Amino acid sequence: MFYFDESGFSQEPCVPYGWQEKGKQLRIPSVKSKRINVLGFMNRSCELFYYPVIGSVDSKTVIDIFDYFAYQMTAPEYGGDDRYTVVIIDNASIHTSKAFRARIDDWILEKKMIVLFLPTYSPELNLIEILWDKAKYEWIDILSIVNFRGFEKEVKRVFDGVGQEYMISYA
Repeated sequence: MFYFDESGFSQEPCVPYGWQEKGKQLRIPSVKSKRINVLGFMNRSCELFYYPVIGSVDSKTVIDIFDYFAYQMTAPEYGGDDRYTVVIIDNASIHTSKAFRARIDDWILEKKMIVLFLPTYSPELNLIEILWDKAKYEWIDILSIVNFRGFEKEVKRVFDGVGQEYMISYA
């Protein structure tokens, strides 16, 4: 069973609220940045298949990534054609589009991949959300990066390390 979702990463900080002493100004280093959207499949063992996309993500992008993931899951090292793969996803519009829903039966029949939707407005049930939180606020060293190329390398370093250097415990 894998949990799927996507999240955007940028060098521009997002601080929804903060606290500072009266009369003092709080400053956060900021750099204009392109956005890296990371789409990922992760299981409870922290096995991660991730796909970075620079630019926008639409239903076609998600379908292409699901097709590639389904292909990977039929490889002999992942059980070949014997087992089903279950993917849990939320109800984002790119997951519920006509084009995406039209592929669900194909994935079941051709790739033995079952797609299950979470109840609406329940991100706490999608365990990959914890990964996005950890990556954004603990693991990526945003303050030491000065350009987009360095930012790309840092994002890749962190996601390559999930399951070895970076672990999430679902206790």
